Amino acid sequence: MTDSEFVREIAQPLTGAANDYDALLELIGDARFVLLGEASHGTHEFYFERAAITKRLIAEKGFTVVAIEADWPDAYRVNRYARGTNQDRDAKEALLGFRRFPTWMWRNTVAVEFVEWLRGFNQHVDPKKTPAGFFGMDLYSLHSSIDAVLNYLEKVDPDAAKRARRRYACFDHLSRDPQEYGYAATVGAIESCEDEVVEQLVELRNKAAEFLSRDGEVAADELFFAEQNARLVKNAEQYYRSMFRGRASSWNLRDRHMVETIEALVAHLNGSRHPKAIVWAHNSHLGDARATEMSQHGELNAGQLIRERFPDEAMLIGFTTHHGSVTAASDWGAPAERKNVRPALPGSYEELFHETGLPRFWIDLRSAGQIGVLQRRRIERAIGVIYRPESERLSHYFHARLPEQFDAVIHIDETRAVEPLERTSVWDEGELPETYPFKV
Repeated sequence: MTDSEFVREIAQPLTGAANDYDALLELIGDARFVLLGEASHGTHEFYFERAAITKRLIAEKGFTVVAIEADWPDAYRVNRYARGTNQDRDAKEALLGFRRFPTWMWRNTVAVEFVEWLRGFNQHVDPKKTPAGFFGMDLYSLHSSIDAVLNYLEKVDPDAAKRARRRYACFDHLSRDPQEYGYAATVGAIESCEDEVVEQLVELRNKAAEFLSRDGEVAADELFFAEQNARLVKNAEQYYRSMFRGRASSWNLRDRHMVETIEALVAHLNGSRHPKAIVWAHNSHLGDARATEMSQHGELNAGQLIRERFPDEAMLIGFTTHHGSVTAASDWGAPAERKNVRPALPGSYEELFHETGLPRFWIDLRSAGQIGVLQRRRIERAIGVIYRPESERLSHYFHARLPEQFDAVIHIDETRAVEPLERTSVWDEGELPETYPFKV
C-alpha cells in the first residue's frame, strides 16, 4: 500500500453535509480550548469551515469565547455588536475598526456572515447565561489601546486620566508608528517608556475595586476592556523594542501575549460555568512549535503554551490545501491581490494529501498519528499576508511532524481566495494562470 493509499484509508471525507463534523466534535469531547488554524490568512474555505465548526461548538458545547488573531480594540467593537451593546447597524459597520493592514483578514464576507450569526445566537441566549463573545488577542494596537485607556479613565476618574495622559506622553515625541519608537529606544536615541506603561497598568489594577463599586456587571466589563488595553500597551512597548533584537524574541513575546489574553478572558468569564475558548489564528501560531523547525530557532507559540498549561483540555486543529487561489499582498502594506497558489511541492504533507484523490477530508491524528507515513518529517506550507510564489520553498515551507503539531488536520485540496469587503480592481482582475494563453 502506498503512502497516499494509507492516508485515504484513514481519512474521513467531508461532503458538505450537516453531520460532516459529528466525529470531530466527538473527538473534541470536553476540551475547553479548541484552536482552529489556517494555512493562509486569505483562504475562503479556511474561514468558512472554521466558522462552521465554531458555530457548533458554541451552540452544542457551550463555548463562550472566540479569540482571534486581531487587535483587542478592533475586535471588542465587534464583540459589543454581537452582544447588542453598541450602535453599529450591521456586522459590516462593526468590522470597520479593522483599518490596519491587512484589512481583508477580518473585513471579508465570511467574517460578516459569522458575526451576524453570533449576534442572532446571542439574542436567544438565556439572560442568566454568558453570551458568546468575539475578542482580539494580538498586540499591534499600541496607540489605539492608549486611546481606549484614556477614554475609559476620562469617564470614570478624570484625575486618573490626567496621570495616564502624562505617562503615555512618553510616546508623543515620535509618530504613531510604533516601530519608530522601538528602533529609537533600542539604539538609545530615546529613553524607553517601559516604566511608564507598567506604572499605568499597576494603577489601573489597584483602583479596580473602586471602579467596580459603581455600576455592577457593566462596570466589570468596561474595566476588563480597559485593563486589557493597558496590559496590551505594556506588552506592545516591549514587543516593538524586541523587534530589533531578533525574530525569536519578538515572536515569543507576541505569542505569550496571545495566551495571556486567552487566560484573562477565561478568568474574567469565570462566573459562567467552566468557560470554554475557541481560538482562530494561523497554523504557525496554533500548531505546537515543538513539532516544527521553529523550535530549533528558539521560538515557541500559542499552541505549545496552551498544551503545556492545559495538557488535557486542549484540541489543536490545523488546515492544509494543495492549490487554488489566495488573497495576499506582494509586500507589507501593499494592496490585496487574488493570487494563484501553486501546487504543493513534492515531499510535502499537502502533496501526500493531494495524492489520495479526495477533495476534502479530515484526519484524527491522535489515533492515526503514530503511523510512520504521517510521523515522517515532511515539509508543510504556510502563507501569511504576503505570498511570494517565486521564492516559495524558502518563503513558505518549513519542516514539521504533523501528528505532534496538531490533534487533527482538515485538508481541502482546491481552495479559493477569501473575498474582501473592499474589492479593488487589482483583486478583481486576479492573476493569469501560468499556462496562459495556451490552456495546457
